[in-house]
Amino acid sequence: MGGSHGHGSSHSHHPTGPGDHRRVLALVLGLTAANFVAQVVGAALSGSLALLADAGHMLTDVMGLTLALVAAGLMTRAASTRRTWGFVRAEVLSAAVQALVLSAVAVYVLVEGVRRLLDPPPVASGAMLAFGVVGLVGNALAIALLTRSRTSNLNLRAAFLEVVNDALGSVAVIVAAVVIATTSWLRADAVVSLLVGLLILPRALLLLREAAAVLLESTPRGLDLAEVRRHLLETPHVHDVHDLHASQIATGLPVLSAHVVVDDSCFNDGHLPTMLDAVQRCVADHFPVSIEHSTFQFEPVSHVEHEHATHA
Repeated sequence: MGGSHGHGSSHSHHPTGPGDHRRVLALVLGLTAANFVAQVVGAALSGSLALLADAGHMLTDVMGLTLALVAAGLMTRAASTRRTWGFVRAEVLSAAVQALVLSAVAVYVLVEGVRRLLDPPPVASGAMLAFGVVGLVGNALAIALLTRSRTSNLNLRAAFLEVVNDALGSVAVIVAAVVIATTSWLRADAVVSLLVGLLILPRALLLLREAAAVLLESTPRGLDLAEVRRHLLETPHVHDVHDLHASQIATGLPVLSAHVVVDDSCFNDGHLPTMLDAVQRCVADHFPVSIEHSTFQFEPVSHVEHEHATHA
């Protein structure tokens, strides 16, 4: 059997220079940790569930941002013979953990919010308002720090999502405090808590779905493998394409592999290097998702009878 494997030249396993964002993540982590302490104190002084929910959310943010910072450091480590992609997938694992914790917090806030809606306890609106403003200022600073780098990878997107949700929670706390102070309607605290929970949950589930898609090695979004197969089959001398797989190692790092059945003569007349260049250019340049890391195994038509029946 003859075969040929190919990878594009001068490829980096680090899609977007993740280590460059560690300083930003460290600053955001410091701000969030200080904000968390302030919200815990505020919740204890005011008796507000909305502040407690915000504090709980910030606690998960502290955990998530710590994971994000550790992941950003791991992602800068070089690949080795044991870990051929290095630690680039650490950002996906970090995002998945953050999404799970956020989902748990959202469920707790929703359950407790319903309970307090039925039986609202007294709330000190003045303290609630003051600590709500403190939280909003801290969140605004964190958002400003993360705005430019939030689209770099799932890890940073998760961190940005968490501080944005915190900011929304702080705004909700302020609104509830004003309503309670002006109307004495204590259920405003529970209503706002329910709204915060409803804001957190769908975003957390969306992030979890995207992280799971990478971990399950699903085909990258926007890439149609049937279309890829069709284009590969249009290459001269190609008879069949099977064992076609595409997945994503991390954000911005899709990979593809395939077995390509070609004329027997290609193994004798020097066609294979030219064909390898052609199929690699095809998957790198033709589709919405550019795949620079590709591996192709060429097989002669006469070898088809040796392939397993399960190959597709």
